[in-house]
Amino acid sequence: MLATPNPRLSKADVRNIFYGLMLGMFLSALNQTIVATALPTIGREFGDFENLSWVIIAYLLSSTVVSPLYGKLSDIHGRRGMMLLAIGLFIAGSALCAAAPNMAILIAGRTLQGVGGGGIVPLTQTTIADMITPRERGRYQAYMGTSWIVAGVAGPVLGGAIAEYLHWSLIFWINVPLGVFAALLTYHAMKRLPRHERPHQLDLIGAALMVAAATMLLIALTSGGSRLPWTSSTIVALIGISLALSLAFVWWLRLVPEPFLPLTVLGNPVMCAGTAATSWMLGAVLGLTIYMPFYFQVVHKLSATEAGLALIPIVVMTTPGSMLSGRSMMYLRHYKVSAIGGAIIAITSVTALAIQPAMPLYGVIIALTLIGFGAGTIYPVATVSIQNAVPAHQVGTATGAMNFFRALASTLAVAIMGTILLAALGATPERGTGMEVLVETARVAGIDIAIVFRLVFFAADLFLVAALAAVLLMEERPLRGPATRPAPVSAETPAAPAE
Repeated sequence: MLATPNPRLSKADVRNIFYGLMLGMFLSALNQTIVATALPTIGREFGDFENLSWVIIAYLLSSTVVSPLYGKLSDIHGRRGMMLLAIGLFIAGSALCAAAPNMAILIAGRTLQGVGGGGIVPLTQTTIADMITPRERGRYQAYMGTSWIVAGVAGPVLGGAIAEYLHWSLIFWINVPLGVFAALLTYHAMKRLPRHERPHQLDLIGAALMVAAATMLLIALTSGGSRLPWTSSTIVALIGISLALSLAFVWWLRLVPEPFLPLTVLGNPVMCAGTAATSWMLGAVLGLTIYMPFYFQVVHKLSATEAGLALIPIVVMTTPGSMLSGRSMMYLRHYKVSAIGGAIIAITSVTALAIQPAMPLYGVIIALTLIGFGAGTIYPVATVSIQNAVPAHQVGTATGAMNFFRALASTLAVAIMGTILLAALGATPERGTGMEVLVETARVAGIDIAIVFRLVFFAADLFLVAALAAVLLMEERPLRGPATRPAPVSAETPAAPAE
């Protein structure tokens, strides 16, 4: 089937589509921040704290493994249909969570929610690529970061307030009307979106191998050190099965005429370097976001609420960094310079924390602010560079694959940082690895947590250096689209009149 010509999108079309995408992205972001603060309330109501962490893990697993599926399917069937499917599954999962009578149904609902939510982010990035030229695209990708800012700040507060004063199920019911509104916007606005249809065959065997391998690895990474020792037979078996399935997946890719992830995409040097850059940067930031509350509570004697407030800079400042980097891509020929500068700022800030882990609180806040800003400069440069390096009919596949590998690598980075922290504290799955247990363990043993965190900061630094190296190695191909630069006025050509 040949691609059908589409009328050029007007500014109003782009604006309407963009608003629908922002609402969908906000739903996905809010869902990841609003649930955590309500977990204790949910555990008490169901009388089940042992399986409570699976409320988070189920969403992580399902959303990670489906992202490349959405990318591939959107290249086959178009963005609008797949976005409506993703939002529909997200709404259905939210309703199931809200009505769950027990923990098992809640976890099942979170899994279904992840199957839908896992498509929203890559489809949003891909849809922006369909509308906007690469040179202008970074600015729009960065604007999407405002959804994460609002969700990152409002989500924990809203989730805690609903759980304390209303009922935790409203955390999930709120997604239903917002999701319906996002679906209506998507349905009407994306009708005029350009399509890049080509004859495709869906490689079901390759997809199944990839999903199975990723699932085994993610279960191992999220369970090792916290629920089971890393050397336990279960963890070793999970990693071994994941490795075997991965090798089978690579073998299968070389056999089929149209593999699930084309070798031209996986072997693209820009794809490899760009994915590595955003993966290691995200891993470092996620690790700090997860473990810094413990640092604040023990080293600086902050309460849990104060520790959460102290994390706001690293969450909020990624968007200004993304916006600066995205806008610079419109003007600069050597557009990687903003990402290189941002990575150096982040590395310098983490290094300062590693050298002086017990620095005053205001110094830590400044360092987190700079880390967030620096990390934000990487994301639009890496994403747009990858999309610019593949044909239009493979943008969905490449974007989905980037999000998939980024989730795997960042989960690995978080697991490594967590293992370092738990090992230094002498924590084991048998004793428990919750925040309260760790705080009490450190207090009783008289452990200097600041010195322990020096190792965690050094690990984060290594991930940031790896991200910088990937940016430096990434080929800086010319971006398609007009350069936003005022044309020089020659003596022969009079200046245009002012409007």
